[in-house]
Amino acid sequence: MAETAKLCFRNKTALAPMVRVGTLPMRLLALDYGADIVYCEELIDIKMAQCKRVVNEVLDTVDFVAPDDRVMFRTCSREKDRVVFQMGTADPQRALIVAQLVQNDVAAIDVNMGCPKEYSTKGGMGAALLSDPDKIEAILTTLVNGLSKPVTCKIRVLPSLEDTVKLVKRIEKTGVSALAVHGRFKEERPQHPVHCDYIQAVTKVVSIPVIANGGSLDLVKTHSDITKFREATGACSVMLARAAMWNPSIFCSKGTVSVDEVMEEYIKYAVRYDNNAFNTKYCLCQMLRDRVESPMGKQLHAAQTTKEICAVYSLMEYYDKIESELQQRREEKNNTIESHPTLDGDVITMPVRFEKREYPPQITPKMYLLEWSRREKLEQPVYEVVQRSQDRAFQSTVIVAEKKYRSTLWEKSKKSAEQAAAVVCLRVLGVPEGRVGEDSCELVNKRKREENKNGEIQSEDSPVPELDGRKRHITQSPEKAEEPANRTTKEAVMNGSHVNQTAS
Repeated sequence: MAETAKLCFRNKTALAPMVRVGTLPMRLLALDYGADIVYCEELIDIKMAQCKRVVNEVLDTVDFVAPDDRVMFRTCSREKDRVVFQMGTADPQRALIVAQLVQNDVAAIDVNMGCPKEYSTKGGMGAALLSDPDKIEAILTTLVNGLSKPVTCKIRVLPSLEDTVKLVKRIEKTGVSALAVHGRFKEERPQHPVHCDYIQAVTKVVSIPVIANGGSLDLVKTHSDITKFREATGACSVMLARAAMWNPSIFCSKGTVSVDEVMEEYIKYAVRYDNNAFNTKYCLCQMLRDRVESPMGKQLHAAQTTKEICAVYSLMEYYDKIESELQQRREEKNNTIESHPTLDGDVITMPVRFEKREYPPQITPKMYLLEWSRREKLEQPVYEVVQRSQDRAFQSTVIVAEKKYRSTLWEKSKKSAEQAAAVVCLRVLGVPEGRVGEDSCELVNKRKREENKNGEIQSEDSPVPELDGRKRHITQSPEKAEEPANRTTKEAVMNGSHVNQTAS
């Protein structure tokens, strides 16, 4: 990459890395309000090293997906030139592996050397690194030499000003592009005053950009205070954490806007980019602050899904609009994928996720497959289920007419895994599966009429076996599998080593 295209850290305002706060919706919102640079939340190298990079065509994002299908880091083109990926690490080589995995999708790589929380320090990460300058040097040097993107780090000041100066000089020699300094000691918390004199001392002994952090409580309450904090510390840039968490419009040069308006804009990004509902709720509660016990705050606390959050804020029209657009993209994606089944041994596979919302009540792919089998005078479908040990996810293989069908994606429940297998079979056979808007299947409609006539409507939760197909066979993945002595099992059909994207 050309040097001119690299991220500049001088005369900037930045959204600080914050656990549970610095996800994509907050980063985009901060950019909207005027932030120059946004940091993601600290992500641990061990977890990130297991991730697979996935282009999410539905959301227009790049996702880094863990083996259990959780999206650990999601980014998009809008922030590509201004997002800094912060990692927690204590190992130079593992840090390099993670940085190389993400560097083409971010503007810079940052190493957390200031977090005092136990979840970070117990692994020798975060503020624990401050007492091991040799390891700091090893990590930063490895990253600088192994990457094409700028490398930075974020530290806390040491109790001794002399030791702080020695440390930052050593950090500068590694070749990092900038240094963020939180002006508090490792033992201090937000209620303690920030040591502007320490940050100022750092700026005088290094030539790289210094980003001042830690002024949210006493010094930075409005946008104009950002300049005052910069001048008080002598730093060339300022990084805001809690002040931005409470109201990210603090980055706006025209002045802050109402928190209620900010929350609505945040929710819209959360809907658009399928943010985790509990993460969304957490961030909104931080913005509510002392209003968290208000009637709206209590409604928000009771909400369990993004849809319910939208209902609290009267954003259902927006939710329905975006959900409809995303659903159309999912269908287009599925149509593209459907024509490319592959053979894994003797099993026909496709990457299919069972989305219950795509089917009308009381109608499931398993019902369609069962009715088709009856029409063709075949034996009932047989479902074999495997459970993966590391995350207890499920995968099913359905046997129809002596052929096997399976989705390559793992599901969170046995029922969903069986439905996904049924979908694969139906799509390969070219048989309707019952999705909303799909041409109806007379066989299933006939069965529903018969059930209505008898005064009974059997659902997929019904214990009546005729609607489910043949008996399930549940097997754990071979890794660490433990079966009770009285349980009959079959050999697992695969070892569960796949890493798959969470469908959107």
